[in-house]
Amino acid sequence: MLFIIVFLGALSVFLLVYGIYLSLNRERLTIVRRMQGVAHTLKRQQELDDELSKPFFDRIIRPILERLAASIGKSTPVKKKLSLQKKLMMSGNPLNLAPGEFLAIQYVLTLGAAACAALFAISLNSAPGFIVVGIILGAVAGLFLPEYYLKMLANKRKEEIQDNLPDVLDLMTVSVEAGLGFDAALVKVTEKIKGVISQEFTRVLQEIKMGKPRRDALRDLGNRSGVDDLIAFLGSIIQADQLGVSIGNVLRLQSEQMRQKRRQRAEEKAMKAPIKMLIPLILFIFPTIFIVVLGPAALQIIEKF
Repeated sequence: MLFIIVFLGALSVFLLVYGIYLSLNRERLTIVRRMQGVAHTLKRQQELDDELSKPFFDRIIRPILERLAASIGKSTPVKKKLSLQKKLMMSGNPLNLAPGEFLAIQYVLTLGAAACAALFAISLNSAPGFIVVGIILGAVAGLFLPEYYLKMLANKRKEEIQDNLPDVLDLMTVSVEAGLGFDAALVKVTEKIKGVISQEFTRVLQEIKMGKPRRDALRDLGNRSGVDDLIAFLGSIIQADQLGVSIGNVLRLQSEQMRQKRRQRAEEKAMKAPIKMLIPLILFIFPTIFIVVLGPAALQIIEKF
């Protein structure tokens, strides 16, 4: 009983003090609550503005792809994931997709293309056989077009790297012979030359700054590019660094070899040009010449007979 009396007395004193505090600070507490509400509203508005400022792909498409990728990734073999990861890496991965997200896009395109082909065939009142053929062709197109797109991007990146590599090596040779270190020469390349190879060297420098060993960063660059010339050059640089050979001499020799290979590729393309010209020549030019030359004679023969 004594404990209850003490407890009720303490509670009464606490409520009395708390009531006096509220009555004395009513205006201040009201202002604080209003300021907190305004701050919360501004925060929500800022979050909404940040969300709306993102691209449509990141706001709408990517969350859907992530859910689909989570379900697809469980049934996808690890070997296929690694193969897709390598293809995405060599193509530059413009949308920053994971292998599961790429597979989700591929499957959605397959189903969507097949459905569109079926609807188009049905709208033309085609026979059931043509509808089935249209569905198969649409599914095949939706399945292989994404991989063909990746292959096209990878080939474009390879060609750009091969074309710019001799100029890059010349600039690095001049920089190293002028007294700069290899990392400083890479910085000079990223400043003077723009394009894929400059972006890749920028990534190498960032990895080195983050503590990654130089040889590992250079090996990863070779694996990402898939260009044999660049892989050979990076291997020479890694070997020269390990053996203590002068990097300037290695750069000069590699630059001469790259220019010679570029000249050989240009000569090879020039030799292939006449053969490639035969296709439009036979398909388009020869029939036109035959029509112009033999057309009047054919008309006269028809009139005679």
